[in-house]
Order: sequence, then structure tokens, then C-alpha cells
Amino acid sequence: MTSPQAAYQAKAGSILDVDRRFYDRLAERTGEREMTESFVIPIRSGRAWEVPAGHLCRIITTDEGPQVGDFNVWNRHNPRERLWAARTRQLQRAHVSRYDRLWSTLPYLRPLLTVTGDSLESYGVDGDGGRVHDLLGSRCDPYVNRILTGEDFDFHCHSNLVRAVLPYGLTESDVHDVLNIFQCTGLNDEDRYFMKASPAKPGDFFEFFAEQDLLCALSTCPAGDLSLPFWGPEARDPLEVCRPLAVEVHRPAAGLIDGWSPTPPASYQGVHGLRAPVWSVNGG
Repeated sequence: MTSPQAAYQAKAGSILDVDRRFYDRLAERTGEREMTESFVIPIRSGRAWEVPAGHLCRIITTDEGPQVGDFNVWNRHNPRERLWAARTRQLQRAHVSRYDRLWSTLPYLRPLLTVTGDSLESYGVDGDGGRVHDLLGSRCDPYVNRILTGEDFDFHCHSNLVRAVLPYGLTESDVHDVLNIFQCTGLNDEDRYFMKASPAKPGDFFEFFAEQDLLCALSTCPAGDLSLPFWGPEARDPLEVCRPLAVEVHRPAAGLIDGWSPTPPASYQGVHGLRAPVWSVNGG
């Protein structure tokens, strides 16, 4: 039995067509890039940082082991333009990897970034239907935790991201649905979201190319590598499987991005029917 065809099919030559040779060149010629920033995000915390357009950013599991990271991204100069997880699921996939793009909200609708490297690309689909790097679920947050447990906890990914973006003038309202990096998820037979232990190993990475000037934020999930239940009858504090994540920003050699330029906002020129048409009656 064949699978149904994807609903979102573009004409040839659209912005959905990725120049794979360009991104392969960026990924493969690692000797022609300069590291401009590197840091480690401790467990159960978050950090925001800038990635200039035309730069590469790599998120890496440390020697301590696997760890899930909840990722947010905005246009650095306009936080109203930010990751649109639902549209990215439709235009790309529910679990992203190399050559996939994260798309921004309306009225901009353009790539924020393009994935250039993914050391877990070969994981594919496991026996439970799990895949990695998902846009299916959102960040854990203290509000749903209160519903599920009746308790308060201040270091969920939502709260970690809130604290991370405050120095950039953003607030809790700017934190949005996430890309769950290194997280293994899927939908079970009841069409309900499940999470599994991360298959990442020390040194695994997820790398992307900034298509615009970006503000990024990442939370080291308080559930760690998700190998222990965070909610439910068997839940316990998974502190023992919480680990840091490392981040690197690289500037590629100028020659590697010759001919590239940031994508302009979507070219739709209408006004959603708000401009009244001029009607002609009896030829008048």
C-alpha cells in the first residue's frame, strides 16, 4: 500500500527547492570556517545568542552524554518574525534533518535557517515509529506541569527560554513552539504523542545555516535525555540523566557563500480583500 502524497507540492523552481550543492559545500569544508563564539549551556537552564546571516551554528552533545534541547528562533531585528512550527511541518517534515528549513510566521513566510548537518540523520524511523529532531511537540512548561502533577516547578523549558530572552528585550509572550533537538518522538496507535530516550551519543551535532540575522535560544530540558519518565505513575526526578549542551557559531570563508543573499519576505501583495473593488454597473 502506497502512502498518500504530501499535500504541499510546489512548482519547480520555487523557494522550496534547496541548492544542495551549496549547503553541502558549507558542511563539508569545515577547514574554511572560523569559530566566532562557543559556550556550554548548563543543565536545566537556557541561553540566547545571535547568529548573523551567512553564519553557521552547531549544537553539540557533550562528553557527558545525550541531552534534549528545546530551540526557539526569531529574526534578530523583528521578533514578530519567528519560527512557525506548524507551517514548517507542512512545508518540510514533522522531524527535520539535513536540507530542511525552519520557516517564519506570516506575513513574512521565509526560511529562517537551513539544516546543513545532522549526525543522527541515519537514525531514520525506529520500531516504535520514533524519529529525531521533532516539531510535533512543544516545550514542557510549568502550566501543564501544574495540571499533570498539582505542583510548581520553575525550570521547565518554557521558563528556561523566558529567562534566556529577557536580556534581549523579549518576554514570555515571545517564547513559542519549539524544535526539539536530539529528541526522539512519534505518534502511537492512539494518535497520541510519545517521547523516547534520545539516541544521541557524545559529540553528536545538529548544524544550521542562518538565512537571516537570527536570535536563537536553547533550553537544556529538565527531563534530560528522556530515558526516565517525567510524568505519570512511574515518574521521578530525572536529574541523573540531565546534561549540558554545547553551542558553536562559525563564520564560513567569504568564497563559500558567494552568490548567496537573505531571502526577502513572501511576495504576496494583496490586502486580504480589505480593499473594496470598483464595480461597474451598466457600463458606468
